[in-house]
Amino acid sequence: MDAFKDRLSQRAQDTSRPALGHQSCGRALTDAEMAFAEAMMEVYGTGVTEPADLASGLAAKGIKGPVSGRSDWTADLLEEELKAINADFDAAYQEHGYGA
Repeated sequence: MDAFKDRLSQRAQDTSRPALGHQSCGRALTDAEMAFAEAMMEVYGTGVTEPADLASGLAAKGIKGPVSGRSDWTADLLEEELKAINADFDAAYQEHGYGA
């Protein structure tokens, strides 16, 4: 269960504006991005806060990077993946606007 996603979903329904739950996305997340995000939240849920520790947790779970396809996580690879995903979202937002 992801309390943040649940709250966003609930809030979007409360305002009768379901697009608000995804207002900053110019496209939907891929399956690989969803698996990556869910794994990061699971690792964060254990109390991890440092990038190197997050990378170790992702490696232990065998999660593949949505961009690189790699599973040999390091703090540098984590940063590269997040920057690449963010750049892709920025491009999609520029192309499609908000509320994907």
